[in-house]
Amino acid sequence: MRFDDDAGLDTSEVSDLRGGGGGIGGRVALGGGGLGVLGVVIYFVLAQLGGVHGSSGTAGLTGLGSGRQVSDTSLAQECRTGADANRNHDCAVVAEINSIQDYWSGQFARSGKTYRTATTNFFNGGVRTGCGSATSDTGPFYCPADSEVYIDLSFFSELRTRFGAEGGSFAEAYVLAHEYGHHVQNLLGTSSRAGSGTGPTSGSVRLELQADCYAGVWGEHASTTPSSSGKPLITDVTQDDVSRALDTASRIGDDYIQRNLGNGRVDTSQFTHGTSAQREKWFTTGYSTGDPAHCDTFGARNLG
Repeated sequence: MRFDDDAGLDTSEVSDLRGGGGGIGGRVALGGGGLGVLGVVIYFVLAQLGGVHGSSGTAGLTGLGSGRQVSDTSLAQECRTGADANRNHDCAVVAEINSIQDYWSGQFARSGKTYRTATTNFFNGGVRTGCGSATSDTGPFYCPADSEVYIDLSFFSELRTRFGAEGGSFAEAYVLAHEYGHHVQNLLGTSSRAGSGTGPTSGSVRLELQADCYAGVWGEHASTTPSSSGKPLITDVTQDDVSRALDTASRIGDDYIQRNLGNGRVDTSQFTHGTSAQREKWFTTGYSTGDPAHCDTFGARNLG
């Protein structure tokens, strides 16, 4: 996946809290039903299954030395165009967020609705949110209470080293698009109607699989969605990109996590996100159809 060198980036959609003293304390509320956080994978589950190691490393901007504070100003200076996104990881993340929100803004408008932009917060270590305080161990998540996305960018390294994923820009974009899928659910009122609980057919699982499907829908339109300049930010999405996204989906299914990162036993009663096969299926459904209407996991009798 590459970005149009001449396309402009909008860093106003990102708040860079790294080094900003966001602080931690207490615990973020977990669960569905709009009361807690919604994420691509909740590390708290890993802790229950036999321990979790915190994310490490610093995902700072290129050229930032140890101890230097990152700010929205420096992010804006570094990330101006698609050319910056092609050579700077942080700028690529900004471009992916821009593209995802450009798509949903247009899709909502075509449906006679108004899309409200959601900020993504970059943080290191811990952060305070409208859902409570969280650490990097929570993984990337969306907080319905403040309608914002939170991510410690070292999670992408964790996906490769701990989960064994192939990684890549489009795989990382899938993770972000999943979180914005939760934002779409929040705007449409789906989150508040889903209920909570765990299990293979629970509302939590259906929410997560729908978010995967929404991520796939964006992916299908990624190279044709115009930015504010009228040109798409993303110039191409290859089959290798899609394969890497599906590989990531396969590494964050409940069964894979329980079997490979937990105690080795699969307990379907504790499912919160769906199996690897289900996550792959629903991302593929969104990608192959390009239509959010095909993402009705709540109406589906068979989730896969």
